[in-house]
Amino acid sequence: MIMIDRLIEQALLEDIHTGDITTLAVVAGKRPASARLIAKEHLVVAGLFTAARVFSALAAEIRFNALLDEGASAAPGTVLATVQGDAAPLLMGERVALNLLQRMCGIATLTSSFVAAVAGTKARIVDTRKTTPGLRQLEKYAVRIGGGINHRTGLYDGVLIKENHITAAGGITEAIRRARAYIPHTLKIEVETETVLQVDEALAAGADIIMLDNMSLDEMRAAVAIINGRALVEASGGVNLERVRAIAETGVDIISVGALTHSPRAMDISMLMD
Repeated sequence: MIMIDRLIEQALLEDIHTGDITTLAVVAGKRPASARLIAKEHLVVAGLFTAARVFSALAAEIRFNALLDEGASAAPGTVLATVQGDAAPLLMGERVALNLLQRMCGIATLTSSFVAAVAGTKARIVDTRKTTPGLRQLEKYAVRIGGGINHRTGLYDGVLIKENHITAAGGITEAIRRARAYIPHTLKIEVETETVLQVDEALAAGADIIMLDNMSLDEMRAAVAIINGRALVEASGGVNLERVRAIAETGVDIISVGALTHSPRAMDISMLMD
């Protein structure tokens, strides 16, 4: 929450800066007001607590009442929350609260579509580090609310040996050897592969998770057969809603989808004062 509050403070400073001149000019003195946050389209709710913290950062006495739980589905016209307090901070916080809420709902809604698309398979939908700078904690939270699973949070909490690491180390086997010597026993090693031959090498070198990067469906099926349960298998690259079911049916354990956080559509939500 400390990180989220800092993010909100910076967002408010960016928007209000030296003062909301429109509100200062138009809304004189204290004026009690109430407002409703309304879904304008079908969505999965995520981030109402963030909107609440935006308003409380401007005026501690503002009352924010979330009417739906996180993860709930909302139809067009659904009132997601009500806000009561002085009109000025409601107006000043409106855009920042909506910006964060709309994006988080967009991520949760998109994630839920991917999760539904692979239902009945063993594949799990996970996110990536392709997040908006500064918003990673909120965006990964929204993925979880949508039914997805978080991949590593950053460079500090998981080993993922990618193409450039392999080049710099001189090969997959050497990269895995160095990683194994460096990390504690509690961490697993994941290796990105682009060919079946690389899958063989990663498996022989003791990789715990093998990523199949931009492989065809036939290549994925072949790789899954070779690995045969000796490592977790992750599919990555070129994943979309039209293709994700076919990828899941190759037998992979994990499907990472960068689009969950790098290109979700913000949901249409409005704030209307009564």
